[in-house]
Amino acid sequence: MSYQSNIAARAGSRGQPGLHGFLDRFFEISRYGSTIRTEIIAGLTTFLAASYVIIVNPSILQHAGIPFSAGVTATVLVSFVGSCAMGLYARSPILVAPGMGINALFAYTMVIGAKVPLAIALGCVLWAGVLFTILAVLNLRTAVIEAIPADLRYGIACGIGLFIALIGLENAKFIVANPDTIVGLTTFNPVTLTFIAGFIMTVALVVRRVPGAMMAGMIITTILAIPIGRWWGDGSVFWPETPDLHTLVNWSGMLAAPDFSFVGRIDLLGALQVAYAPFIFVFLFTNFVEALSTFLALAEAANLKDEDGMPRNVKESMHVDAVAAMISAPLGTSPATVYLESGAGIAQGGRTGLVALVSGVLFLPFLFLSPLLSLVPAIATAPVLILTGLFMSEPMGRINWSSVEDAIPAFLAIILIPLTFSITLGLSLAIIGYVVLKLVAGKAREVKPVMWFVALLAAMLVMQVQ
Repeated sequence: MSYQSNIAARAGSRGQPGLHGFLDRFFEISRYGSTIRTEIIAGLTTFLAASYVIIVNPSILQHAGIPFSAGVTATVLVSFVGSCAMGLYARSPILVAPGMGINALFAYTMVIGAKVPLAIALGCVLWAGVLFTILAVLNLRTAVIEAIPADLRYGIACGIGLFIALIGLENAKFIVANPDTIVGLTTFNPVTLTFIAGFIMTVALVVRRVPGAMMAGMIITTILAIPIGRWWGDGSVFWPETPDLHTLVNWSGMLAAPDFSFVGRIDLLGALQVAYAPFIFVFLFTNFVEALSTFLALAEAANLKDEDGMPRNVKESMHVDAVAAMISAPLGTSPATVYLESGAGIAQGGRTGLVALVSGVLFLPFLFLSPLLSLVPAIATAPVLILTGLFMSEPMGRINWSSVEDAIPAFLAIILIPLTFSITLGLSLAIIGYVVLKLVAGKAREVKPVMWFVALLAAMLVMQVQ
């Protein structure tokens, strides 16, 4: 929009009564060269790009013992409250929802791997949210982020991405256990071929930049999976608790009341035991770094920066992100965070908080559609997990591979997080490796005090699981 048209738009908004004029003034839509129509379309685009979380997050939480319907309720509520708050308070076009990657840490590493009781695991999420909120209010994000070397942060992001991709491949039964080679490729069958077809179609939609590509890919793969167990193939391997069930797609209705059975199921005092301190830190660290890096990335992509070159309204945005993470546990889900998929709406021209508000409101109807969502089988969510792993691995190219002492800790994070099937263990070993490497290289002064403390927590965790 040109300077003249921008001035005209602002003048028109001042003279226009009713809802249109109020929205324009409240969100300063004309000031940022946008229109209400553009903002609404951008909000819809952002929702479609991130809507897969409504299915994928409950699917992951289900492995931790949270019923799918309760996971849907928690996911929808957190996404609705967080995104609307981001739009109304921070006035930022960024969506908030339960984070991918950190939900895998919660379900697979904490609850399943470390056998942390579910109520205590949710307690760790809440305490991490409390600390995150304190750090956001005190504006201490810079000190914390600077303590973690950039290359190690990149390695952690890539390691988590590979871990998510591995989970997707395992969920589709495409990669299976093999006593001779540890893991191996499954034999091709109707289920495998359906997954491959669904993955190819999902990738095609993503490559062609179709809005809501991953959600559309899940729907297409679900449709392709309907014949499994009915006209060809056998899906009973996906239902070990119900071996007589051979179909992958099963109708259980369309509408249901929200499931609040896991709201408030949290053990705050139990989570304060010293043994769980590393988990609290990992939640805090992951959320903190992911939020700040996302704000920076989106601000650069859309020039949403203030006079100092920082993301616009970053302090208010961090407040919202922190509070959303804190309320996640009482509602029954892993921590919420800001979503890079917000870039889809920004690419459509969205520039203001109306984008986040529209996206948040669009989540709400799914409180009543959990039976419909449960139609989606694991092979339909697997392509989304694999692609999410791909997108999270983007920072690999930023690692300084020419510096061995910087590259080794990053590589440890990349390789050990998926191979130990534990984000916490992989992260802990990488941090310990960084500190030890600096120590033996005679560069201990380069390790900031916070990192020594973090390495101590990491060593305690590693010794605990041995």
